[in-house]
Amino acid sequence: MSEPTPPIRLVVLYGGQSAEHDVSRVSAASLLKAIDLSRYEIDPIAIGTDGIWRRSDETIAALAKGQTALPPSLDATGTGLAPQSALAAPLPGQQVVVLPVLHGPRGEDGTVQGLLELADVPYVGCGVLGSALNMDKTAAKVVAGAAGLPQVRHLTVRDSAVDDAFVARVADDLGFPVFVKPANMGSSVGVTRADDESTLRAALTTAAGFDEWLLVEEGVEARELEVGVIGYQRPKASVVGEIVPTHEFYDYEDKYVDGNATMVIPANIPDDVATEARRLAVEAFEVLRCDGLARVDFFYEEGGRGLLLNEINTLPGFTPFSMFPSLWAATGLPYDELVAELVRLAIERHEHRAPHRRQR
Repeated sequence: MSEPTPPIRLVVLYGGQSAEHDVSRVSAASLLKAIDLSRYEIDPIAIGTDGIWRRSDETIAALAKGQTALPPSLDATGTGLAPQSALAAPLPGQQVVVLPVLHGPRGEDGTVQGLLELADVPYVGCGVLGSALNMDKTAAKVVAGAAGLPQVRHLTVRDSAVDDAFVARVADDLGFPVFVKPANMGSSVGVTRADDESTLRAALTTAAGFDEWLLVEEGVEARELEVGVIGYQRPKASVVGEIVPTHEFYDYEDKYVDGNATMVIPANIPDDVATEARRLAVEAFEVLRCDGLARVDFFYEEGGRGLLLNEINTLPGFTPFSMFPSLWAATGLPYDELVAELVRLAIERHEHRAPHRRQR
């Protein structure tokens, strides 16, 4: 009689070395509180701000008492270990899948994804190229523009090239207000609105504290719409949601500190606009080389240019109350089933690409 197949070992990878380290720990805690533990053997692995990988002994002890014993934010300390041992299957025939709950550089930008590719282990989310491309807002806009996707007007500059001439160009080409962003950052970290040349200089300095490549976008009077997309070879879109910020724009404080922004699901928009948003979301997902999952964000200029691609988030917030899972719940895919589908997609992609990894 054959031995029963052991459950999937789900390595929940969180923390990281970016400015979004603490956000990741909260996301991972929320995930583990809501996931169906009967489906998986959970192994919580934290990447510290020092880059060391650690198995979270505190999280394992809390899970042994039940999900309600988990803290609001997972601990990032524990037993240090090499990435290779963290990703190994301890039981014969056991499937290992990595679920990265990492935000920002050195986690969401293709670096960790490259490590997982070298380790030959399935993982949830976009691959190396899709992760790197969409993390860098400036590069993503180049590719999206080449594909003809509608976008806001914008300029890109390297921190070392910021000078009086560039400030004057922003004023002439884009006008004010504008929004200044570090290219490789998420959660609205380092994003500032500028209303004149003086505040523009300050905003560029702020953004340069997080990245050497900077993005300046025209300010628009628009609604903020978001669409969840999942899939590998045949991606599909969720219903459309809307974020209604309480601050001047949807900034870090509105997302994580005050938490007063409102999610409207489904968005109160005409049916034809919703259909087009879902179509554009899938097109952007494919053009920008995503697979697994992503949240595609749009500006919607009513009576103006209509839908404008803002950006793609390849590892969106994943608490049960975050926009991405909420969009899919409203589409008919509840949280537990969404996680299961993403794990399935990770295995499907890994198996499909297996022949490409073989040597001739």
